[in-house]
Amino acid sequence: MTRIEIPDDHPRRESLEMRERVIEGHLASIVATAGLLAHGRGEAFDYLIGEKTPLTARAAIRAAVAAMLTAEHPVISVNGNICSLVPTELVELSRLTNAPLEINLFYYRKEREDAILSALHEAGASNVLGTHDRPSTTIPELSSNRRKVDPDGIGKADVVLVPLEDGDRTEALRKMGKYVITIDLNPMSRTSVYSNVTIVDNVVRSLPLMVEYAEQMRHLDREELLRIISEFDNEQNIRDSLRYMIDYLESVSKKSMKELQVTQ
Repeated sequence: MTRIEIPDDHPRRESLEMRERVIEGHLASIVATAGLLAHGRGEAFDYLIGEKTPLTARAAIRAAVAAMLTAEHPVISVNGNICSLVPTELVELSRLTNAPLEINLFYYRKEREDAILSALHEAGASNVLGTHDRPSTTIPELSSNRRKVDPDGIGKADVVLVPLEDGDRTEALRKMGKYVITIDLNPMSRTSVYSNVTIVDNVVRSLPLMVEYAEQMRHLDREELLRIISEFDNEQNIRDSLRYMIDYLESVSKKSMKELQVTQ
């Protein structure tokens, strides 16, 4: 496939480039067909925050990184969409937080697993968990393919980063006593509600920020990191994220009405 040339001055350049990466991932067997729909849904929610990272998301990122840095066994769960969009950042965050990458797919096909594994290796990953040739255990109460996890990864993890997640596994992981961090543009999703830390932002912005914060925060004292975690309230974070969306829509509405009055 030849990537579409998007003009530098196109007002939707970044958004279109993301679409192209996801489409390329689909053609390479990395992204499931349903992943194309999921990306479109996320893009719609991104409009509601002005396609910028809110301060609420930065606070959540800070708490998330603190949790990963203080964890005994942090793990980063990887699916097709996240691998297509930010593979290099996944590998770098894994290195900085000592959190192994684990492939975990709802729409499992071995060719998808192989394609994701190849993409992660190309991005610099050396050790990837969750592949078919490794031991596996199961998450109680789940019947989907996501129930299968690596015993050396999500199976024993105390903190799990699950970007672009489905809510049933998040709920099940919480019932197992795991601390769950998610990146979800929809603050009303089950994933957002059940997670300990919900980063309401686009992964193409939040993953690079997590890498940046991890580089800065890994030198902080453990007590300071624990303080950051204890002061974070995810319920308030979700309320603040919803309020941010409402305020943004109101500001856009007022601006549009003023522009309409000028043209009449």
